Amino acid sequence: MADVNRGNRPLSPHLMIYRPQLTSISSIFVRITGNALIVAGILIVWWLFAAATSAEYFAMADAVMTSWFGKLVMLGSIWALWYHTLGGVRHLIWDNAVALDIPTAEKLGWTVVVGSFVLTAITVAVL
Repeated sequence: MADVNRGNRPLSPHLMIYRPQLTSISSIFVRITGNALIVAGILIVWWLFAAATSAEYFAMADAVMTSWFGKLVMLGSIWALWYHTLGGVRHLIWDNAVALDIPTAEKLGWTVVVGSFVLTAITVAVL
């Protein structure tokens, strides 16, 4: 017989009762940083294209890239690159069915977050 209470049941955990975990938010940020790196790559290709085109066009592109906004975008890109890389390594670890228990997964999540900032600071110091 058909379920008569079908319309009264929630379809999935609702946003009001679901608490996002660090692991889910971190996985979402891996995807966001991947897309942000595409934008940064387009910006770098534009800068290189301007260098190959003319001196005036390169001067304009270089002014954008060396402005405070351009430097902020590149700093964010360095962080996004490290975050995306570390998040990808974490996903590769999980793909091998390792570190799937909740405490270890939380530690890996914090490792990705803290590691991305530490590696960004090291990269900026070296550059």
